[in-house]
Amino acid sequence: MRVLIDTNFVLDYLLEREPFLQDAEALFQAIGSEQVVGYGTATTLTDIFYIARRQTQSVERARQVISITLAVMEICPVDRAVLEVALTSGLRDFEDAVQVACAIAQSLDAIVTRDTQDFSNATVPVLSVSQLLEQLK
Repeated sequence: MRVLIDTNFVLDYLLEREPFLQDAEALFQAIGSEQVVGYGTATTLTDIFYIARRQTQSVERARQVISITLAVMEICPVDRAVLEVALTSGLRDFEDAVQVACAIAQSLDAIVTRDTQDFSNATVPVLSVSQLLEQLK
């Protein structure tokens, strides 16, 4: 299954953020066992770097987080076409709209997020980690 992983899961996993770490670990175990191919957007990487640097107070640690992300996930390009689809998507949050547009452009099976209500108008299936893991059984 090919899924776009919301930014928060990457941060939860790599920065060991509680109380979300357990779900993030389960998701990345599914990626590691090749049950899931995880995707992120190019714009997600800049967000991850900014947040990791701010939370760890370390540019080096933020670079490590990006390096690990690049090693385990595929990256969806964000180009003009993706941004135009995002603008006309009807989603209120532009960052979420870009993620949906990327998932559509890459023909992904779903978006995995802990904030499923933020994607209520998405035209791609939106799953929690538990819903994804249930589908993998």
